Amino acid sequence: MSRGAAFAVVLVWVSIGRAQAQRAEWIPAIRGYLLNVPVASAEGPLSDQTLADAQRLRLMTRPTLGQFSLDLAYEHVITLRSEPGGSVLGGLVPTGSGGDWVPLQGSLWQTDHVDWRHRVDRLAVRYAMSDAEVTVGRQPVSWATTLFLTPADPFVPFDPSDPFREYRSGVDAVRVRAFPGAFSEVDGVLRVADSPTGETLTAAGRARAAIGSWEVAGWVGVVHGEPALSAAATVGVFGAIVRTESVVRRTNDETVLRATVGVDRSFVLLDRNVYLVLEYQRDGFGAASGDDLLAVFLSEAAQRGELQVFGRDEVAVQASMELHPLVGVSALVLWNLNDASALLGPGASYSAGNELSVRGGVFLGVGDGATPAGLPASEFGVVPTTVYMAVSWFF
Repeated sequence: MSRGAAFAVVLVWVSIGRAQAQRAEWIPAIRGYLLNVPVASAEGPLSDQTLADAQRLRLMTRPTLGQFSLDLAYEHVITLRSEPGGSVLGGLVPTGSGGDWVPLQGSLWQTDHVDWRHRVDRLAVRYAMSDAEVTVGRQPVSWATTLFLTPADPFVPFDPSDPFREYRSGVDAVRVRAFPGAFSEVDGVLRVADSPTGETLTAAGRARAAIGSWEVAGWVGVVHGEPALSAAATVGVFGAIVRTESVVRRTNDETVLRATVGVDRSFVLLDRNVYLVLEYQRDGFGAASGDDLLAVFLSEAAQRGELQVFGRDEVAVQASMELHPLVGVSALVLWNLNDASALLGPGASYSAGNELSVRGGVFLGVGDGATPAGLPASEFGVVPTTVYMAVSWFF
């Protein structure tokens, strides 16, 4: 039996039972999301000057039958490029989780200048009880505590430079959640992933609770077949929120520590609302210098999509200001402390209506470019100057 057929059998098996004697409580609405992103990139140390356009269409629905619900989302992404190959803004328009186990995605048409892909991003049956729930299928799962650099999230962390983070990619998993108290939660996830490094298993249990002014969490299990232990905490200090998360992994007979600490705060400046985030990450999987970048790019962790950035010591700073209830500006800085390179990302947004928004921005890579051998000399120095504009429509 194929993976897809086995997956379907499990979904049907979970859905039967009391659902047979019930009728739908409501006819589900079909919602949608359309994103269009024209992009222009200058010539870079490792890339040619490029014009591109990415279009993403997503359709979603969630029918309910008693205590059962079905979460379904299906999307198409069409990318047009003036130059063959390459990605759009380093992957700012995602098309998958990087470890899909069930074959619910693929390429519909691919040439040197056109890439048309489709994917079922959600296909999960959920059974809800008064103090617990079970979800089987492709679903979003996040155990992150920090906001941009999230090394202790063992599933699909966001690209910190991605301005299009409306939807987290789904993963093929079985998830059981229990809520023993009003401010506590126990969560268990079993996931099989199929990445370029092969088929792997992630199985972990997490507990989270509020204790006084603190929220603490921890999980233990195996991540891609490797033992792991994590701890995280959040607390308010002088009007700011301090967040920290860390994970210890046992990989290739080595113990690797990955950790982030950050602070975020909202305040008023010149009668304008401002939001500021500052995070520092120490990652044992990252490159200690520019000379180690290629090895990290080719590492198993990178191929499985576990690395958001590639340096051992990285800083993320994000500031946003509301100039008008409909207009906002922002600035993002990702700084690799090991090779002294940085990615600068100023941007602006305009809300044209309840369902329509327009965004634009620039990405500037600062740092050493390519080596004489044509290899990256720094993480962000090889990023070409890139300008984009995005129109998002929810319907």
